[in-house]
Amino acid sequence: MQLTQFSSGDVIADRRADYARMLAESGDPAAAAELMEQALELAPAWAAGWLRFAEYLEKAGNGDGAITALRKVQELDHEEIFGARLKLALLGAIEVPDQPPSRYVEALFDDYADRFETALVERLDYSVPEKLSALLKRYRGERGPFRLAIDLGCGTGLFGVEIRSVVERLEGFDLSVNMLAKAEEKGVYDFLARADLSLDAEGSGLFVDGLSPHRADLLTAADVLMYLGDLEAPFSLVSKLSDRGAYFAFSVEDAGGDDGFH
Repeated sequence: MQLTQFSSGDVIADRRADYARMLAESGDPAAAAELMEQALELAPAWAAGWLRFAEYLEKAGNGDGAITALRKVQELDHEEIFGARLKLALLGAIEVPDQPPSRYVEALFDDYADRFETALVERLDYSVPEKLSALLKRYRGERGPFRLAIDLGCGTGLFGVEIRSVVERLEGFDLSVNMLAKAEEKGVYDFLARADLSLDAEGSGLFVDGLSPHRADLLTAADVLMYLGDLEAPFSLVSKLSDRGAYFAFSVEDAGGDDGFH
């Protein structure tokens, strides 16, 4: 997200920003911040530039300066595509919001789609789809395939591949159209559509094209819930999608701290 949209429209400002990036990558965030500040003098309405400036300031130990820069991002970025509120919360400047901005999550994964599987599978030894599908098959036993499965936050379809053999119909929904395009390439879904799991049933996109409520006997969410914050909306959607006796198979992450979430 930050790379594909990182241009001010001013050639000189962009050049200074490129030099700042190189300084940051070489381990000198303070010098990078100084040069980035010069770039922003030429392009003061550049939201992505203020975001990069905040990152350099934080790495240089200037938390107050980073907060000021992030507030500028917030002022300029009306769609919240850069997630300034989340970063301000991490720095202790504001309370943690109930949910991350949908546009931030969407843009993050739109940009990430082309390298998503390489990063997860090859570099991080990602194994949630295999583990979750194995648990699901164990609990299902010999009762035959599921009639209709809905893969919420299906991403590039890694989990869909794992469960395709035990479902008669498979629907996939995701906030990112680029991730959905990758999922479609796998050829395992009967239906794919964009959906926002942080919204209510009417606005979510899960009931488009005449898709009925209470239609699924399997709901899945592999590595999805941790991007949604408050889970009241997604669990309400699962309830509306579930047929009697449906399974809901999902994963969460252990933050390693006290009870609750952060």
